[in-house]
Amino acid sequence: MPQIALVDDDRNILTSVQMALEAEGFEVRIFTDGDEALREIVPRPPDLAVLDIKMPRLNGLELLQRLRQNPSTAGMPVIFLTSKDEEIDEIMGLRMGADDYIKKPFSQRLLVERIRSLLRRDLARQQPAAADPNVMIVRGELTLDSARHTCLWKGKPVELTVTEFLLVKALAQRPGHVKNRDQLMDAAYGESIYVDDRTIDSHIKRLRKKFKDADPDFSQIETLYGVGYRFKE
Repeated sequence: MPQIALVDDDRNILTSVQMALEAEGFEVRIFTDGDEALREIVPRPPDLAVLDIKMPRLNGLELLQRLRQNPSTAGMPVIFLTSKDEEIDEIMGLRMGADDYIKKPFSQRLLVERIRSLLRRDLARQQPAAADPNVMIVRGELTLDSARHTCLWKGKPVELTVTEFLLVKALAQRPGHVKNRDQLMDAAYGESIYVDDRTIDSHIKRLRKKFKDADPDFSQIETLYGVGYRFKE
């Protein structure tokens, strides 16, 4: 039974979403503030976390940053809940490593489908190597190991979220070939989930920053304006 952590200071949202998820077979842990969530999630990580951005004491952005810095929760899939006027926070959240976001008010069915999609992807990357003929990809200084969910650049580890890993893999599988945003959306989210172009662009910016932290001269992910992205041959 997959375990989901819900973090929101609105108890009405917590109660209604908890009931919806439990009806779908999920185990749910609820938290009303970021501090409490951080104390409980780090020692016992759930399979996925749903975080509200605007919370007292420790907001969702700060909580995500702390979770990404901890080895036990660095790769945990995270969905943000945002209000309609929080566009800047959405972009910041994606740059910091969130896997997805949903605007309030939201359909509980949509949230369930986004959760299922992220969990399927997380499960797929944990499958044995024999299940994936492309489990190990080596492209120049880049090494991707899908079985272990590890990424190395020039021998240095680059910590990636599930979404980021899938985007790098999609680009690196065919160096020199351009992937448009629709193709990258399908690779990272699956055909049943729609996200806008800004989401992909934010993930790419976050990826570049992570690789540049490992190597300031990194320039392998190229932008072809009006077309898409490619991994340099």
